[in-house]
Amino acid sequence: MSEERSLNFIEQIVEEDIANGVNDGRVLTRFPPEPNGYLHIGHAKSIVLNFGLAQKYNGKTNLRFDDTNPVTEDTEYVESIKEDIRWLGFEWEKELYASDYFEQLYAFAVKLIEKGLAYVEDATAEQIAAAKGTPTVPGTPTPARSRSVAENLDLFARMRAGEFKDGEKTLRAKGDLAAPNMHMRDPLMYRIKHAHHHRTGDKWCIYPMYDFAHGQSDSIENITHSICTLEFIPHRPLYDWFIKELDIFPSRQYEFARLNLTYTVMSKRKLKQLVEEGHVRGWDDPRMPTISGLRRRGYTAASIRMLCERVGVQKRDNMIELGLLEFCIREELNKTANRVMAVLDPVKLVITNYPEGQVEELTAENNPEDENGGTRTLHFSNTLYIEREDFMENPPKKFFRLGPGNMVRLKNAYIIKGESFDKDADGNITTIYASYLPESKSGGDQSGLTVKGTIHWVSAAHAATAEVRIYDRLFTAENPAAEEGDFKSLINPDSLQVIEKAFVEPGLLQAKPGERFQFLRKGYFSVDPDSTPEKVVFNRTVTLKDAWAKESAKGK
Repeated sequence: MSEERSLNFIEQIVEEDIANGVNDGRVLTRFPPEPNGYLHIGHAKSIVLNFGLAQKYNGKTNLRFDDTNPVTEDTEYVESIKEDIRWLGFEWEKELYASDYFEQLYAFAVKLIEKGLAYVEDATAEQIAAAKGTPTVPGTPTPARSRSVAENLDLFARMRAGEFKDGEKTLRAKGDLAAPNMHMRDPLMYRIKHAHHHRTGDKWCIYPMYDFAHGQSDSIENITHSICTLEFIPHRPLYDWFIKELDIFPSRQYEFARLNLTYTVMSKRKLKQLVEEGHVRGWDDPRMPTISGLRRRGYTAASIRMLCERVGVQKRDNMIELGLLEFCIREELNKTANRVMAVLDPVKLVITNYPEGQVEELTAENNPEDENGGTRTLHFSNTLYIEREDFMENPPKKFFRLGPGNMVRLKNAYIIKGESFDKDADGNITTIYASYLPESKSGGDQSGLTVKGTIHWVSAAHAATAEVRIYDRLFTAENPAAEEGDFKSLINPDSLQVIEKAFVEPGLLQAKPGERFQFLRKGYFSVDPDSTPEKVVFNRTVTLKDAWAKESAKGK
């Protein structure tokens, strides 16, 4: 957390609590994910906030899995969540689970029944919803609300014992049926689910609802600052009510604005749909806003933390431009990524006056932004590959790349002059012919010529073959969740383009998964885990410039 900026409102609260000796000046936060999917970048903001607060104020953070719904949970999700948190650069104090507290939560529920503040309900979900009324019309009690304490204790014990079917009974808190806050109108505390739990097995067939499990779990752990997103503001009175009536440690809930990003969706349910229906290749597909997807695409933990820092902590929801995340990764990779040459749409270039069979070694700088970046050796020969877009048969006046009669510099090599070309039967250029100026070698140019264009290349005899995956925004709409109809109809059909045969410098065959490079003039790329010793696979992390900003400006 940067010391140079002003405090956000949660930091102000924490500092006031410390100054006033609240909880003996102790700071203990928690990150409480549900293990029902992979974490996305919205969760990253919560992770950075919770763990960052604890780090700043010499506190600690618990990782507590909210595993109260056995139908949707899996140990795969638990492990992925732990991996993502560690990758972001954080370590938790204790690894805990709401299921650790099932016995304690059951005892809390019994206590509320004994106080006449909870009862076993027979009504269906539809009947309960109808009896709750509306925000302007008070609810009406169901017949079960008048049950005796003894009858409720008996029924709740039988619910636990498995005597009833799913949905046959629930446990509700006895709140205020006229409360303007609908969450206070006899909320559900427990429901029956005869399902195998990933940690407790078949021991339980009743499971606490989030609103009952969350605050009590915070209290059991003596959490000082329970930080949630804004949608939990209406839940806070209930959070406080349970703690007060149970007379347990008074954890406090505070709410901040979640991170919403353009051109994607942040609903775990919708992300799961994309995975299960095959619209993407998995939770870690580089088009996904999941932390694992961003990692596979080539984003760094530092760039994601930088985004969270720049966005800040607000009390009002807003939409963050995807371009800001891309800016953050460009800022980092510009300083750290080695420059290499890769030709994605190759066409053959033959230098007619360079001796056939001769191979020359040239020196190239790895990263001009890093004084300790070092150099590497490139092999130069008379047959190269260049980008097809770098040659034009009839170049216009301000085309500063290659064409008949046009001169251009080959990066780290020589100035060449376009001469002629061959075409196939379909009119596609197959080979370009050019001559080079021997006295124009980079680093010792004696030609006296100045050319305006520089293009990249690889030697045909030495190039390695690579697969390159070009990723773009997953959706065509800026805010898919706000559009009418099925959000999946807005999936960008061009969100993935696969180049099966690009040519790259041979040294890139030794690159390891996760290594990042700048392909000169093309963008930043990361080595994908699908790579093999025979074939390296690259994912485009981000373009060199914000191409979408230009497109947006055109439309205005």
